[in-house]
Amino acid sequence: MATPAQPEAAPTSVPLIIGAVAVTLLLASLGQTIVSTALPVIVGELGGLEHLTWVVIAYLLSSTVVAPIYGKLGDLYGRKIVLQVAIVVFLGGALLSALANSMTFLIIARAIQGLGGGGLMVVAMAVVADVIPPRQRGKIQGVFGAVFGVSTVAGPLLGGFIVEHSSWQWIFLINLPLGILALVVIGLVLKPNPNRISHKVDYLGFALLTADLSAFVLATSLGGITFAWTSPEIISLVTAAVLLLAGFAFVEARAAEPVLPLPLFRNNTFLVTNAVGFLVGMAMFGSITFLPMYLQLAKGVSPTNSALQLVPMMVGLIGASTLSGFLMSRTGRYRFLPMISTAVLVVGLVLLANMQLDTPDWQVAIYMLLVGAGIGPVNSTGVTATQNAVPRPLVGVATAGNTLFRQIGGSIGVSVFGAIFASGLASRLGGLMPEGSGVGAFNAQMLAALPEESRQTVLEAFAQALHPVFYTAAVAAFLAFVLVFFLRELPLATTLRHEPEAEIEAEEAGAAAAAGSPAGR
Repeated sequence: MATPAQPEAAPTSVPLIIGAVAVTLLLASLGQTIVSTALPVIVGELGGLEHLTWVVIAYLLSSTVVAPIYGKLGDLYGRKIVLQVAIVVFLGGALLSALANSMTFLIIARAIQGLGGGGLMVVAMAVVADVIPPRQRGKIQGVFGAVFGVSTVAGPLLGGFIVEHSSWQWIFLINLPLGILALVVIGLVLKPNPNRISHKVDYLGFALLTADLSAFVLATSLGGITFAWTSPEIISLVTAAVLLLAGFAFVEARAAEPVLPLPLFRNNTFLVTNAVGFLVGMAMFGSITFLPMYLQLAKGVSPTNSALQLVPMMVGLIGASTLSGFLMSRTGRYRFLPMISTAVLVVGLVLLANMQLDTPDWQVAIYMLLVGAGIGPVNSTGVTATQNAVPRPLVGVATAGNTLFRQIGGSIGVSVFGAIFASGLASRLGGLMPEGSGVGAFNAQMLAALPEESRQTVLEAFAQALHPVFYTAAVAAFLAFVLVFFLRELPLATTLRHEPEAEIEAEEAGAAAAAGSPAGR
């Protein structure tokens, strides 16, 4: 087992570290959300409309596949150097994106930016585990959850404001001062790992995991949108993902220092929190994707105003995340938080599923508030519980697992919900839509060109087609609610160095693995 990375910090520097971590998380989350409202302007200047979705997919794909790799590297070589590398790569990708003179160049630059962005999320949250005891991490993770909530709404708003008042290049250049500030603070206050020992790097595991996640994310991102789910392209990607996963499991079971240790999946906390995060990720990304579409098309509001109307969701997410963090630190317990929040999420999504064209805005705001409150505690609770339940040498890779499964859930959610919506819309509209138009062509300009009677029919069909989307999200949230009851709660440790519960679980898992018998986790 590799010696754990233990960057220590003086008490006076801990607030600076937490501030720098918050900035890096803000960078990573804005990297995902700020581009959406600027895409039409970028395409208008660079051309390449057919490649528009790849600007988003490139970042999502690269940030997802590197998450567990960064987690493992942070465990092996220390958080400081790995986090600094991630920031530099992210800023390099942002600078290249600003310099792009074609869509192909921009897509490549976004992929590079994602290679850094995936590390920002994972390693930054793992840094907290090195400087804050588990009992106190709840409050910090609650703050980080608030950062994600802010970026959900602030990203599209900021992107829209920038392209309206300046050039689109500034949506990337704005990352530079924030990233440099975080880089300087981390360099000054976070100490490097003093242990200099040799490691056996699992190169084959890295390669197989990267290829597997790439095939999986591409299949879920392109399926039902660019290619039909039954097309040869998607079937080939899914088949490749399954085969690569089998090969990865075979290699990891024999690796000296595996990139994603298989005994983690015998850890009850790791397994349940990631399954819950996966399902809530589906519901979250699906809601965030389709709510603005509903507001812009069914309600007729502008893109900027649709982002503003998401504020209730942000308020719910921030408030619930912050409150859950406070309660975790105050009580040392956490299992009841995802139980309550996923139940609230189910209610909010069912209410959204019953929206009509004449549903008052204030009611929609309440529904979105409930959805935000249901999402908020899940991520912060999952990260804190996981970090408390695994031995220190695996904190980084376990934290990466939380990010990985949430993002994969989001990718699948957007793809599946998009297919459900497209199918429902097509069946309700029949031959009313212009020939050759699909979901990608469904926009305000097309609606305005329709006769008044036809426009009303289309809008009603649109609202009805969204109902099964939110019902499906509600089913995912309900499954998450059920899974929480299988979570074994370990009291949050109050000290930084000695975490007996995690060590006992690690010893039990290791003994079971050595004996070749299944662990009863």
